[in-house]
Amino acid sequence: MQNGKIEKEKIFPKFLGRKLNYLSNKKGFLGIDNKFNFKEKAVIIPFGLEKTVSYGSGTRNGPKEIIKASHQVELYDEDLKCEPFKKIGIKTLKPIKIKKDINKAINQIAEINNNILEKKLFPFTLGGEHSITPGCIKPFVKKFKQLTLLHFDAHADLRESYAGEKFSHASAIKRCIDFKNVSVVSFGIRNISAEEIPILNKNKKRINIYWAKDKKKWDLKKFKNLIKNKNVYITFDVDGFDSSIMPATGTPEPGGIFWEEALEIIKIACKNSKVVGADVNELAPIKGFNSYNFLVAKLVYKILSYKFLLK
Repeated sequence: MQNGKIEKEKIFPKFLGRKLNYLSNKKGFLGIDNKFNFKEKAVIIPFGLEKTVSYGSGTRNGPKEIIKASHQVELYDEDLKCEPFKKIGIKTLKPIKIKKDINKAINQIAEINNNILEKKLFPFTLGGEHSITPGCIKPFVKKFKQLTLLHFDAHADLRESYAGEKFSHASAIKRCIDFKNVSVVSFGIRNISAEEIPILNKNKKRINIYWAKDKKKWDLKKFKNLIKNKNVYITFDVDGFDSSIMPATGTPEPGGIFWEEALEIIKIACKNSKVVGADVNELAPIKGFNSYNFLVAKLVYKILSYKFLLK
């Protein structure tokens, strides 16, 4: 056995090589008829982690509501002029019991993503709180020499810890840049604490922030150059959206990103870089307000469609 294989088995012992257990097409993302039999390229991972939320709660219900809402998403994409799901192949993992200890839960999603990568498939995690992301990217960090996070968020998430928890949702991006080969391009940030500023200043070469207050002056050509030909992982905290269109999240913030602005950025990434994985997190569903769940479901479908079909 090769040394690399032995090393991976030490890091990801539980899920390495394990068969992926999928929901039926009808019960999975998009609710496709079971008559469709396609070879998957993308795998949806429901992972409703909720351990460190600090204001509104409900992220544990995010994945199931995104999947439920996705059954109402129109399968034809007027931009791409096709039904992307037929060309991609999207399957959904059966939900698993998430570990109670947050460190173990983060390692759990790392193991799952590693297993999916081993099978040369595209992992897309539905959170859950943002603290999932350092675990989600762990196998990518080991796979690639350099990894760029395309980060949508209202918050910088650069705290060393929050409320005594190192793996808090408020520390998600700091935990990501603990990996020395990770850089970050953040969009929509409009909430940062004084304690995060020194961390930001210390890592200026690795962190590029497109502040929400500067939206009218965003240089997307510079963004294109930042990510051109790079391995890019998309992490989308839904509070990156303006709170007028996305109040269903633990810490909604005014002054954020709108739908078409988000799609333009994602398009640039998908056209100019190699998007290798993604997560969407921090949806806290509000009973009776399905439009917010639908928005996130459509966002997931758009990201997958642009990833696989944009040239």
